[in-house]
Amino acid sequence: MALPALLINALALAVACPGAALLFITRLREQRAMADLTAQSEKRTIDQPMLFLDVRTERAHRVAYRVGFVCMGLALSISWLSTHL
Repeated sequence: MALPALLINALALAVACPGAALLFITRLREQRAMADLTAQSEKRTIDQPMLFLDVRTERAHRVAYRVGFVCMGLALSISWLSTHL
């Protein structure tokens, strides 16, 4: 593999790792939030209203997923570019 292709792949890896970490951490945070919500719901009586995640938390999860997937897509594009140079 030529040096330019190796450097481009290193750049792709540098973009992919934070994106993958962001996706992983976001999924863990979402699971913990849902587990906490389930635990709170079990303590409530039936006649009380349902609990939902607040809007800010849902928006933060959506933004983190979008940024993570954009990083992964960018890394894939960069890696594909290195094979065509």
